[in-house]
Amino acid sequence: MVLWTRLHNPWQMIGVRVQALVMLFALWGVYRMVPCRLTHLARLACQMGLLGIWYPDTYEFNRIFHNLDYFFAEAEQSLFGFQPALTFSENWPHPVISELLSLGYVSYYPLIALVVVFYFIWRYTELDRAAFTIMASFFLFYVVFIFLPVAGPQFYYLAVGLDQIQAGNFPDIGYYFENHQESLPVPGWEDGFFHQMVIDAHDAGERPTAAFPSSHVGVTVVLLWLAWRARNARLFWIMMPFAVLMFFGTFYIQAHYAIDAIFGIVAGTIIYFLCQFLYNLLPSS
Repeated sequence: MVLWTRLHNPWQMIGVRVQALVMLFALWGVYRMVPCRLTHLARLACQMGLLGIWYPDTYEFNRIFHNLDYFFAEAEQSLFGFQPALTFSENWPHPVISELLSLGYVSYYPLIALVVVFYFIWRYTELDRAAFTIMASFFLFYVVFIFLPVAGPQFYYLAVGLDQIQAGNFPDIGYYFENHQESLPVPGWEDGFFHQMVIDAHDAGERPTAAFPSSHVGVTVVLLWLAWRARNARLFWIMMPFAVLMFFGTFYIQAHYAIDAIFGIVAGTIIYFLCQFLYNLLPSS
């Protein structure tokens, strides 16, 4: 009840969940009537598609908590002596750098699709394990994002002013993001194709939430572990360059602090092995 009174659209959130449940039960019914690989894949694809709906809800919850960006920006300053998210794109504005790092960032969902399709075609008996690992990873990150309200540089820097950041001052802004979603423009080569894709993705649903640890990096690490589990070196090494570009791209475009990306690697590895443990506990496994 405490959270209910602070939420802005609780009934709308419940309505979305009811619709999702109806859709999932319908897909389950279709699969029971026509049990085949394609209906199996359709069920999994729809469940994964819902992840894009649950992500903005982390903001609906975490904005009612005290913002912690000041703590992470101070930690960043102490660790590096500067703000990588502020200086990276300023010092490396070259179009090639911008496009490569933007490509890395937008490769997130294609990499997920690549791993799922690979398991569907070549490791079908392990498909449910792979799908469970990916979806459970997302949900575990979402739980962290709800109770660890960090908006990220693009939102925090604008909220406090770039002059404060450049001076090494990181004020506590309390509950500012409960009613504010404004962010800095995405840095990069303005005419770049992949840069524009980043902007489009940002405009479509980005919120001041989900900064620490970086789920882009974390889930990509989970995908790399799944490729390693599949014992397919070609898949692993095809994905690796995109993972490296994504790591640096997260703070190049100011979506994350550098420590978010670093801890994303650690969190992704821990979550991967936790998901393997949890899957082994399932009766159907």
